[in-house]
Amino acid sequence: MVKKLLMGNEAFAHAALAAGVRVVAGYPGTPSSELVETIAKERELGRAKDVHVEWSTNEKVALELLAGASLAGARCLFTAKQVGLNVASDALLSLNYVGINGGLVLFVADDPGPISSQTEQDTRRFAGFAKVPVLDPSTVEEGYDLMKLAFELSERYKTPVIVRSSTRICHASSFMEIEEGTKPEDIVPFERSPRWVIFPKRAYEAHGEINARLKAIAADFATPPYSSFNPLEMGGSGEDARIGIMAGGVSASYVREALAMLGGECATKGIELPAYRFMQVGTPFPFPDDAVRPFTEGLGSILVLEELDHVLEDGLLELCGREQAGFEVLGKRTGDARDRGENTVDDVFDRIAAFFGVASRRDASSDKKQGEASFLPSLPPRPPVLCAGCPHRGSFYAVKRALKKSRQEAVFCGDIGCYTLGNAKPLDAVDTCLCMGAGISMAQGFSVVNPEKRQLAFVGDSTFFASGLPGIVNAVYNNHDITVVVLDNSTTAMTGAQPHPGTGKTLMGRQNDPISIEAVLRAVGFNHIGHANPFLLEESVEAATAAIQAAGPSAVIYQAPCITLVKAGPPVTVGTQACTGCKKCINEIGCPAIGFDADEKKVFINDALCTGCGLCIQICPFEALLKRGGADV
Repeated sequence: MVKKLLMGNEAFAHAALAAGVRVVAGYPGTPSSELVETIAKERELGRAKDVHVEWSTNEKVALELLAGASLAGARCLFTAKQVGLNVASDALLSLNYVGINGGLVLFVADDPGPISSQTEQDTRRFAGFAKVPVLDPSTVEEGYDLMKLAFELSERYKTPVIVRSSTRICHASSFMEIEEGTKPEDIVPFERSPRWVIFPKRAYEAHGEINARLKAIAADFATPPYSSFNPLEMGGSGEDARIGIMAGGVSASYVREALAMLGGECATKGIELPAYRFMQVGTPFPFPDDAVRPFTEGLGSILVLEELDHVLEDGLLELCGREQAGFEVLGKRTGDARDRGENTVDDVFDRIAAFFGVASRRDASSDKKQGEASFLPSLPPRPPVLCAGCPHRGSFYAVKRALKKSRQEAVFCGDIGCYTLGNAKPLDAVDTCLCMGAGISMAQGFSVVNPEKRQLAFVGDSTFFASGLPGIVNAVYNNHDITVVVLDNSTTAMTGAQPHPGTGKTLMGRQNDPISIEAVLRAVGFNHIGHANPFLLEESVEAATAAIQAAGPSAVIYQAPCITLVKAGPPVTVGTQACTGCKKCINEIGCPAIGFDADEKKVFINDALCTGCGLCIQICPFEALLKRGGADV
C-alpha cells in the first residue's frame, strides 16, 4: 500500500487496476477523461502490466470491444461521460440480455450544471431503463472501494455494472492509501454457448433472468459489504425521530457538512435540533428496499436531496405506496429541492434548516455581513471564447468571407467541440448544435427544405471519426448538396488534447499510420475536396469559395494544429501611427489578445495572450498590425 494525493478519476483508475482489470476502453469526455489517461500512464511506467488501454473511435465501439474481451474472460472497464452513454446504449441494452463473462464495469461521469455538456443527464435513470445495477459514491474514498466491488458484483451476477460519478467527485482530490500496480485475475476461457447470440426466444428468457437478478441484487445491497455504502445515522435531541433526510452521491457529503454547520449554529444560539435520521444511498438501483425500511420506520416526513433526477425520491414513494407506510416525501417533485443543476452546501443548509423549522443562515445573516457583501465589485460577464491563436477562428472567418464574396445566404450547422464557440459574435458562425456528428446530417435536412440556401456543416477531426462518418456516407448516397468544413487541429482539443485515428498515436505507445480524412471523403464519393491553412486568409477564402460553388457533397479541410500543441510565436505589435482605431480587427475576428485603449483610441495587443498567428495582420486595412520587429508604419 502507498499513500498518494489522487484526483477522483485517478482513484477510480487505481481501484480498477487493483481489481485486476485487463482491458480499458472509452472515448474522452469531461469530466471522465483522466481515468483512461491515468491507466495509460501507469502502463507506461510499467505498473499496469498486461493491461490493454485505448481511446476507441467512439463509445459504442469501446463497449462492443469490451463485450468481446469480457466474453473472452478478462475484467474490463468502460469510460464515458453521461452523453457518451447514449452513444453506447444500443450495445449496453443488448449486452445486459446476453450477459458477460469477465467482470464489466461502466464508469460514467455525470455533469450537473451542466459545466461542459449539452445535457443534464442522470445515469441512475438510464440504469433503471437499461436494468443495469448502479453504484453512486459520495466521496473519492468511497469511489475507490465501490469500483473494486463493482467488478465482483458484475461477475457474481453476470451483468454489466455502472459506477456513476459526477464532476465534483471526479475532480476532487484526496490523500489515499492505494494498492499500486495490477493484480490480474485468472481469465475464464470463452466457451461457445447459445446464450451469447441474442435471438428473440433467448432474449425473452434473459429478460426474466434480469428481473430476477435485480431482486437478488437489491437484497444484497442491504448486507455487507454493500450495506456500508447505505449507512443510517441519527442526530438531534431526543430518541423518537419523526423526520428524516435521504441523499446520494456527492449530495450526501453536502448533507453531512450542512448538518454539522447547522448543529454548530444552533448550539451557539441555544436552539435544539429535532431528532432526525439521515440515510445515504450509495446503491440507488435497484432501489435497496430492505436497507431503507429501518430508516423510514416511524418517520412522518423525509427530505430527499440528490442530483439530478428524483431517483431516490421515486424509490421512496414507490416503497411508501406499496407498503402503505404513510410517510411524506419532500424533494424535487414538491419543490423542496433543486430541480436541476448542482447542489451546494449552502443551498442544502438552507433547505435542511427550513425542513427542521429553524432559522437559516440566509435569514439570520447580520446587516453588517450584508453591508460588507455590497462592497464587493460586480464582475463583468466573461463568455467563453476561442483561444487566441485558435485555427478555428480563421476557418470560420474565411467561410463567412467566401459567402459574402459569393453573395450567398447560408445555414451553419455546428457540432460538439471547441468550435461550438464559433457561435459567439463577432464570428456568429454556428446556427445549430445538437450532438456529436449531427451537424453533417442536419445540414442535409436543411438542404432538402431550403435548397436556395447553402448548407454548411462544421465538424472537428476527432468528431469526424467518432460520429461523422454515417452522415458523410448518407450525404453521398442521397446526393445532398452540402459543404462539410472539417476543422482539423490534430487532436481532441476540448477534452484535453487526446489522440484520435487521424493522429495515429495510441495509448499503447504505438505510432500507427494516421487515417487520412481526405482519403475517407474520397473513398465514400466526395468529388470536391479543398485544403487550406486557416491562418492564411486568402488561401482559406479561395478554398471555401470553390467548395461552396461545387455541386453535390463537397468538403474543405482546414488544417493547422491546436495552439496547445505548438510553441507560440512572437506576439504581433501595433504601429500606433497607422492605427486609426477602426476596430475592424476586433469586430471581425474577436481575438481575446486584441484590446482597445479608449483614451488613445487605438488597439493594443496583450503579449501574454498573443501567439503571433498573424490572422489579424491580414485583416487590418491600414497595415497597422505587424510581426514583431517590423517597422512602425
